[in-house]
Amino acid sequence: MAGRCHVILIGPQGSGKGTQAARSAPRLGLRHVATGDLFRHLMQRDDELAREVRWYYDRGALVPDEVVLRVLLQRLDELEEDADYRGALLDGYPRTRAQAEALDAVLRERNDCIAAVIHLAVPRPVLIERLGGRLICPQCGATYHRQFSPPAVDLRCDRCGTSLTQRSDDTPEAIARRLETYEQQTAPLLDYYRARGLLIEIDGARPIDAVTEALVEALQPLLADRP
Repeated sequence: MAGRCHVILIGPQGSGKGTQAARSAPRLGLRHVATGDLFRHLMQRDDELAREVRWYYDRGALVPDEVVLRVLLQRLDELEEDADYRGALLDGYPRTRAQAEALDAVLRERNDCIAAVIHLAVPRPVLIERLGGRLICPQCGATYHRQFSPPAVDLRCDRCGTSLTQRSDDTPEAIARRLETYEQQTAPLLDYYRARGLLIEIDGARPIDAVTEALVEALQPLLADRP
């Protein structure tokens, strides 16, 4: 059986990965697979993998790379049951070169491939502005932005009416630390994919629609000949 061709979306917090993945995946015939969403759904289950992940969460420990990869592969296996499934747009994984190498190994075993790796490049000042204005609903998880997507009623969720809050890691100091960590971890990852001719740089500082069109335009030719 022919394998699937996947696309990896890389970008720092505030680059719009989730938004762009959700907008572009349907147009490209891909399924949006966000590792953050996978873990949130997994924690609501009670199977062996969920219990293993919960063990790390309960202790405040990082989930090992091998376990993260198993969570991702479980979702890809589930998608294989859908006759219309042709590939995934991976959002949030891999984050390091070690994770990328592990992903390559398992994709080869599955006869799958990586069609391209999109890097949403956004200058640090723009990221800080975006992240510093972010608001979240503690009840339903909806996200807003004070400037770019404010709620209809000041500081209340449009969906459920709950008072919105700012995440503790969206303070200026926390944002700076997160961006530094991202840059340290991701530079080798970008070099890894660039050396293989897979990396495509997209200017993520432009308006949302412009970024979406650039992303789709770059990927459509690469995915056109998929089985």
